Amino acid sequence: MTVRHRTARIDGLDVFYREAGDPGAPTLVLLHGFPTSSVGFAPLMAELAGEFRLIAPDYPGFGLSSAPPAGEWAYTFDHLADVVDKLLDQLGVRRYAIYVHDYGAPVGFRLALRHPERITGIVSQNGNAYDEGFTPFWTPLRAYWAEPTPANREALRSLLTPDATHWQYSHGVPDTSLVDPALEVHDQALLDRPGNQEIQLDLFLDYGTNPGRYADWQEYLRVHQPPVLAAWGRHDEIFGPDGARAFARDVKDAQVQLLDAGHFPLTTRFAQSAGLIRDFLRRLSD
Repeated sequence: MTVRHRTARIDGLDVFYREAGDPGAPTLVLLHGFPTSSVGFAPLMAELAGEFRLIAPDYPGFGLSSAPPAGEWAYTFDHLADVVDKLLDQLGVRRYAIYVHDYGAPVGFRLALRHPERITGIVSQNGNAYDEGFTPFWTPLRAYWAEPTPANREALRSLLTPDATHWQYSHGVPDTSLVDPALEVHDQALLDRPGNQEIQLDLFLDYGTNPGRYADWQEYLRVHQPPVLAAWGRHDEIFGPDGARAFARDVKDAQVQLLDAGHFPLTTRFAQSAGLIRDFLRRLSD
């Protein structure tokens, strides 16, 4: 199926998004993580577009969307959610499931709290909403949240290097030949744009606002009981598998699947991930 590449004007920014499928079909909004963009969703969109409508935006500062300098635009998760919310309103999308990976979780759960009546279901692939999901990876970030000093900020620049990007894609992957190196090259080229490191460091700092909101997200899950598929890479050293298991505590029929993958299960376990997501979306439509 054809994937179309479009740009919308939102609050003076060009917001790039990929779209596929019949506009009248059940909709899945795909929310990407760090350090990537909607580019990683292209195969899944082509796979599912025969049955569903797929929309995958790039956040400001990522992918092909505008990336105003950090001092000119507030790079916060509230602000990223604002942009996605306005994009969906502009597209007339009023009912949708969300797929959340990494940064996609704080964006998606903000949308769910704003519009619980719009959310038909949640697919989480290593998109965290529980303290149990945190691993030792977060120790230097927690230091930055507690003391946002120049020294603690500088210490995190190592997470923006080619080696760090390669590690994100390859750690916990039994067969690294399954990782398309073009994805790493694409992501790193965008991270290396002038000024983009400051954008990412601002978001690293603002990520510290998310754990304090977990209780609200979990209350949303308990009250509204949205269907949940948590299909995580069991070897992820960023968000561990206990973060996936925790969904079952609040959503009684949550489906938890731990895949033989790391942080990007959609990349290295594509067929298994796509099959789980397709079956989940079909059940939502029954």
